[in-house]
Amino acid sequence: MAALGVSSLIGSSIAGLLVDRFDPRRVLIGAEILFVPIAIGMVFADTLPALVPMTFLLGLVGAPVFTAIASFAPFLTDDNDRLAQINGYIEGASWAAFVVGPAAGALLALWIGVDAIFVFDAATSVVAALLVSGVTVRKLAKEKEPSGGLQDLRDGFAYTYRHPRLRFYILLGSSVWLMFGTFSTLEPLFFRDVLEVEVQTLGWVNSILGFGLVGGTWISSKLASKYRTARTLTIVVGLTGVGSFLYVATDRLEVVVAAGVIWGVIIGVMAPLLRTLIQLNSPEEMVGRITGVTHVHSEVGHLIPLLIAPSLAAAFGVQTSLIYSGVVVVLVAAAAFPIATRLDRTRDVEVPVTGLPDPTDEPKSVGH
Repeated sequence: MAALGVSSLIGSSIAGLLVDRFDPRRVLIGAEILFVPIAIGMVFADTLPALVPMTFLLGLVGAPVFTAIASFAPFLTDDNDRLAQINGYIEGASWAAFVVGPAAGALLALWIGVDAIFVFDAATSVVAALLVSGVTVRKLAKEKEPSGGLQDLRDGFAYTYRHPRLRFYILLGSSVWLMFGTFSTLEPLFFRDVLEVEVQTLGWVNSILGFGLVGGTWISSKLASKYRTARTLTIVVGLTGVGSFLYVATDRLEVVVAAGVIWGVIIGVMAPLLRTLIQLNSPEEMVGRITGVTHVHSEVGHLIPLLIAPSLAAAFGVQTSLIYSGVVVVLVAAAAFPIATRLDRTRDVEVPVTGLPDPTDEPKSVGH
């Protein structure tokens, strides 16, 4: 997991730069093609010393796939409403795969063997590359004089952290990713030790939660432009923490299942809304790199709990630690709400113009 996390950080950063240099379609096709031999290679990684470097390579070529897909929407439309819809569709497809993928993997492992999963993964990458090859993307603005190499990469991070809105959105999202990382670490123990069910039950519950996620992305795609605001995002992030609390607050499986659907809907609304707000405030020539920065924060958010969650569980218990992780998100959202209100009040239009954010975030006249 450490090898996968580190390589994903590197892959996301590099992919963001490549998206800005070329476009997400080319990056996605290239990454999918490179993914095929790496996935096949996993079949032959039958020892831990072989598995670690292969996993590193898997993350290195796999992360650009996700970064390219996440960057796609601005390359398909310059209409803000359409941008939100496309992000909802992309996120919905991802969550649908979250529902179907584990079930397909389980059947392949049962009927053929675990190695069949990697062969199937390679085959789907070929199909994905063929599908994307027919997509037409629009041309976005390019930097007139790119610095080149690592400097371009640093420019992406520097712009993101200097821009008040981007910094706010990404840091707010990071609180949720830290919570998700905590759940990834401790949720199996919650099912085993608190609910006292077989751990495979977690897979079925996550599939049910996935239906809520897909429904939430549909709601997000229909969200009126007046609700695409920093305040709305902050409220939904807070509700994400509340949903996690409902999910783990009892020791009854039926409550967990019902709360999981509700939590899934909330997450499904939040994820595409967050991505859309980030893209609306990203200059066209930096869409890829800013998406890469977002994914770096996501990966770090999933890695940090691997270091601290076991100690928290030992000190406070698995269930209490999971509850606290949700409470932290609620407190972060509550503290962020005044900042969100200020950011919304400085806008001179309902939604910032795609690709033309104001780097200083100062109010300006509509005719500017």
